[in-house]
Amino acid sequence: MQRADKDLAFMLRYENIAWYDNGEVRILDRRVYPARTEFVVCRSHKEVAQAIRDMVTQSAGPFTAAPMGMALAARECRELSEKAQREYLADAADTIANARPTTARRMRALCDECLVAADEALSSGKDVPQAIVDKTIALNNERYGLIDRIAQHLVKKIPQGGTVMTFCFAETIVGMMLRECRRAGKEIRIFCPETRPYFQGARLTATVCRDMGFDVTVISDNMPAFVMQREGVDVFTTAADAICLDGHVVNKIGTFQTAIVAKHFGVPYYVTGAPDLAHPTIDTVNIEFRDPEFTLQAMGVRTAAEGVKGYYPSFDITPPELVTGVATPEGIFSPYELDRYVKATDGKYRVVV
Repeated sequence: MQRADKDLAFMLRYENIAWYDNGEVRILDRRVYPARTEFVVCRSHKEVAQAIRDMVTQSAGPFTAAPMGMALAARECRELSEKAQREYLADAADTIANARPTTARRMRALCDECLVAADEALSSGKDVPQAIVDKTIALNNERYGLIDRIAQHLVKKIPQGGTVMTFCFAETIVGMMLRECRRAGKEIRIFCPETRPYFQGARLTATVCRDMGFDVTVISDNMPAFVMQREGVDVFTTAADAICLDGHVVNKIGTFQTAIVAKHFGVPYYVTGAPDLAHPTIDTVNIEFRDPEFTLQAMGVRTAAEGVKGYYPSFDITPPELVTGVATPEGIFSPYELDRYVKATDGKYRVVV
């Protein structure tokens, strides 16, 4: 099976995100990459869910880790009756899909795809874990292909020699955007806010940009206004953990304030991804709050005095009036007209982007 991760950076290749083999799932530990290239080894689907919960992998990483965890679950129950295997896998899907609340609906869709693959394999007497791995690769190929189309639309908005600001780690779209820039002969430079408290911008986005040969600069999270003012940023772009059909964008905490700054300076903000049919309005989104202790340290080094309190919402909400457009596989849509995207696709895509 031909794969869509060709020519992308190390951490965007399937095996380097999460991979099932011989009774275990290996997940690249993004909490320490790129300082160290280490993999967390999970020997049960519950350990995969815990790894997702513990931020071993983030951004779109769980969209590969989750189905690989389902393959591991299939191995765990292989000695049971067919009926019991189906029940076990349904329970595993619930465990994995709900590892993190804000993205639970997207994860559910992927786990459901794995349940279909498992059911078909059980009915035909095929190897169930391998069937789920094959399904995972097919889903990744489909998702990467859709993101490549998103990148083609986005790159048209970036001028030759332009400057792009990102936020957090937009995963595959970063690699696809840069690959499309290379195809189009566009030299660009990228500014990456560091994205505390896990520093995904500094560690992950910047590393992907460097690995793909582009000019990249890391800034702290309190510098976007100065950089937009001084460095002539042409486009601000992020992915999203949810794009609601009412135009609200849920993404890593700090996106909202950067979008406000972009609006002030007239810098267009393009969010990338597919509007989420599971979220017709922002009221359907559950914002995840994580351990506040993480805001009191930086990569394990405490920065605040004992007795000081922390506060850690993982995501924030950017209203549609701050969003220039939503770059989708079908083109760029106004955040106020996402019903047009729904009509254009009409259930056309099975995977989340």
